[in-house]
Amino acid sequence: MNAPTNQQLIDFVVAEAALLDELRFDDWLQLFTDDGHYWMPLAHGQTDARLHASLMYEDKLLLQVRIARLHGTRTFSQQPTSRCHHLLQLPVVTARDDAAGSYTCRTAFHYVESRLDTQTLYAGWATHTLVWQDGALRIRLKRVDLVNCDAAFGNIQLFM
Repeated sequence: MNAPTNQQLIDFVVAEAALLDELRFDDWLQLFTDDGHYWMPLAHGQTDARLHASLMYEDKLLLQVRIARLHGTRTFSQQPTSRCHHLLQLPVVTARDDAAGSYTCRTAFHYVESRLDTQTLYAGWATHTLVWQDGALRIRLKRVDLVNCDAAFGNIQLFM
């Protein structure tokens, strides 16, 4: 196994956000490991997704269900379809273990979700725990920490 360079890790995070902006959710889901999770904590500094409430804590099966709902013809909350845009600060590789094939990147972001006349801005940090699996990088955990995670939110339709 050739360990990925820091630039390859950064490029992976940027490409992952582009898939979401292009609404290519099926392709995005393929970036996750079978045991992968998408986590959005409810509190600053939250360390456990299972013992504390979260805004979202979805395994690959729940992500598949949500993506199927987004594609559904009877999903009236998505007629017309929501759109999104990620504005990323340069991702930073915060940890790497080449022997284990495990890497962590942290990225500050602004994210806009839009549907009809409503546009909602979110800001925060995404932490990607990536693993080298079957000759490619995969997401084992994507953690999204919102600046105002403890605020009251409407429906977050897409993925940050």
